[in-house]
Amino acid sequence: QVQLIESGGGLVQAGGSLRLSCAASGRTFGRSSMGWFRQAPGKEREFVAAINWSGGSIYYADSVKGRFTISRDNAKSTVSLQMNSLKPEDTAIYYCAASNSWYADIGPHHYDYWGQGTQVTVSS
Repeated sequence: QVQLIESGGGLVQAGGSLRLSCAASGRTFGRSSMGWFRQAPGKEREFVAAINWSGGSIYYADSVKGRFTISRDNAKSTVSLQMNSLKPEDTAIYYCAASNSWYADIGPHHYDYWGQGTQVTVSS
């Protein structure tokens, strides 16, 4: 079993930055690929970013490419999402996810464990 706890969400003005963190426990973090997803009110959960076990393979949704950066620290069992140049359309609950697979993927079904989510609100 894996427990994931997100932190770092909040309210920010458009153009601002936030850094989300996800702390993992319960399984060998270093062998898990990790992902970030988000869900806005009335919309389906969507892929944001993913990183493989080593950090050598990274994927981003087109909507966040160039603004968001995913990274991981296997020694601390954490994965982070640096979000810059935030837009009102980035407003959503952001979820951290972990997979039993070492390779990264953009599909939500690839992930076996999910955090409770952290709210990000971007005001215009």
